[in-house]
Order: sequence, then C-alpha cells, then structure tokens
Amino acid sequence: MTSQTPAVSKDFILMAVGQIISLFGNQILRFALPLYLLNQTGSSALFGTISAISYIPMILLFPVGGMIADRVNKRNIMVILDFSTSALVFLFSVTVSGQNIVPLIAATMFILYAIQGAYQPAVQASIPALVSNEHMIQANSIVNMISSLANMLGPVLGGLLFASIGLSPILYISVACFFASAVMEIFIHIPFQKQKAERNILIIGFQDIRESFQFLIRKKPILLKIAVSYGMISLLLCSLFNIALPVLFTQELGFTPSVANRLYGYSQGAIAIGSILGGLFAGLLSKRLHAHTIPYYILSSALCILICGIALNALHSSMAIFIILTLACSVLMILTTLFQIQMMSYVQILTPNELIGKVISCIICICMCSNPIGQFIYGFVFEHIGKYSYIPFYISAMLVIVIGLLCRKLFETVEDR
Repeated sequence: MTSQTPAVSKDFILMAVGQIISLFGNQILRFALPLYLLNQTGSSALFGTISAISYIPMILLFPVGGMIADRVNKRNIMVILDFSTSALVFLFSVTVSGQNIVPLIAATMFILYAIQGAYQPAVQASIPALVSNEHMIQANSIVNMISSLANMLGPVLGGLLFASIGLSPILYISVACFFASAVMEIFIHIPFQKQKAERNILIIGFQDIRESFQFLIRKKPILLKIAVSYGMISLLLCSLFNIALPVLFTQELGFTPSVANRLYGYSQGAIAIGSILGGLFAGLLSKRLHAHTIPYYILSSALCILICGIALNALHSSMAIFIILTLACSVLMILTTLFQIQMMSYVQILTPNELIGKVISCIICICMCSNPIGQFIYGFVFEHIGKYSYIPFYISAMLVIVIGLLCRKLFETVEDR
C-alpha cells in the first residue's frame, strides 16, 4: 500500500477525475429519465415504482461486484463498465423515439443500476490500495466531494437542458462522459495480486458472501448495526425526498412544467452543494470527528424534515416552500454525508484487506435495500395523499428522532474501538 497522500498520488487523481466525469454523466441521466417519465405519465406511483425496482439489480450485484473487485483488476472493471454504459445509453438514444416509454425507460434504468452495482464496489475497494490508513478519511472525503460536485452540476445542467431542449442532448452528453471516463481509467495503476481460482466461480461467490456476512455478524457486529442504522435513516429521509421533491414541484405547487423542471434541477444542485460541504467538513475536521457526535447529526436531520413539513402545512407561497425545502435538504445532506463518510472509514479501517471489497459491497447492499422500499412506499403515498403532503414529513421526523436516541450507545461503543 502506498504511503502517498491522495493529493500527490497520480493514480488516485486519475481515478478521482474519471469518477467526476462518469458520475456527471450518470447524474444528469438519472435526473432526466425519471423526470421525463413523471412528466409524460403524471403518475407518482409509477414514478416511485420504477425508481424502486431500478435499485433491485444494484442491490443484488453489489455483493457480486465486491467478489469480482477482490479477484479482478479494479481498473479493468471500471474501464469495461464505463464503455458498456456508454454503449447502452447510445442504444437507448436511437430507440426511444416512437417507443412505449414506460417499459423502455424501466429496462434502461434497470440495466444502468445493475452496472452501477458492479462498478461502485471496485471504486470503494480501490481507495485502500491507493492511500494509507492515516489518510483514509481524507481520501473518502475527496471522493465524496468529487461525487457531490458531479451531482451538483449534473441536475442543474440537466434541469436547464431538459426544460429548454428536451431529453436528447442529455443522452448524448452522458454517452460522451462515460466514454471519456473509460479512456482515462485505462491509465490508472491499481496494485493487484491475482488470486487463484481453484473452484467454480459460483461456489466461490456464495462462499465470499457467506464469509462477508459471517465477518459482520460474528467478528464485527457493530459494523452491521451501523449499516442497518444508516439504512433506516436512508429509508425515512433520502427516499422521501427522492419522491417528494419532483412530485411536489411538478404537480402540487402550481409551477408550470418548464419552471418546475428547472427548479427541480436547482434544488438537486443545492442538495449536492450540501453533500460537497459535508465532504469538505469531513476532510478538514477528520481528526476532530468522533462517533459519539453521530446521533446529533441524526437528530438534526429530523429537525430538517420537521421544518419541511411545517412549511408545507403552514405556508401558501409556492416559491417560499421551494426555498425552504431546498435549504433544508441541503443541510440534511451535510449531516448525512458526515455520517456516511465516517461509517465507510470505520469499515475500511476495521476490515482486513483480503475482505475489503466483499465486506464493503455487503454493507452498501444492506444500506441500499432501504431505497427501493422507501421509494415504492412514498410513490403510492404521494399518489393518494393529496393536500396532506406534509404528513409524511412529520411521521418521518418522529421516527428519525427515535432512531437517533436509540443509537447513542451504539456510537459510543464505536468510539471505544
């Protein structure tokens, strides 16, 4: 393992720049396709259902991706998958006209998320191979900030393009981004030692998954508890905003379609700024961050949700509601990003190198199981709740407060490790 810092490691920089290009293309695409579906159908239930089922292949492939990341050169994984994504989006762009958009978008998102499920474990497992333990939090914060920068620029540009020109330019930009990222990743050198495959790959895969969960359950159950806690918060908060914001902006607050799409893009950009700030704070304050402060992040997140519910319940100005929702979501992202970076750093430090890809993929898989469940539920809730759209915010805030209070002892234990 290299002792260089992320700032001077050429391979780390190449990986990071490749990530921002790839994630920028990914983000504008993941912004445009569901919004296009919502605009065309007007159904929040359909929007939530397709958004939910799209996560299923990602969740299923994360453990497989971790297994592959431990046995195949991680650079090759990233290169192949970025080239594949570029080809997929190009194929979608030439077949979307005149087709039934619902099954086509569902299939495309299904495949995109499947590719992402195999891609992300390779990225996360590459970090310990490129930086030392003492720089792990800083490296994760840099990757997180770069990801957030792409997430910020993607929706803003996507919203402007989608409102003024339509879907096609976004597809072409995404194709170019994935292709450029794949070319850049070819030049990355990630230390790799090939493992001998003495048995059938499927048998090895099941054994790897079993080994990972045995490690989490028997040797490091505290990591499993942290993952479940983060997953519950993601279900209650992140899934809520993933469904609520586009539905509220495009259908409930009275904006015209072009204005609503543009405002939704702005809100996603502001939320990404919050994620950038969270990553920045994590990097700058890495030596001052302690596990016992995480419950306060959780309780503060509940306060953000509560403020959104009050705004929807008490205010009559659509623009005022938009501003409050956007600002509250941005602050929420600062808090959840701090939690996420600390959680991933604990996992990377406490997990042996030979298990790092498999364990990370299993933990991310556990966390991500909450996303489709939450999006499916909230899609149907907002389809039928009508003028009482503030109620889900109140309920979620109360449940998150309970989680924050129950987690205090858990994170005090983490700090003692």
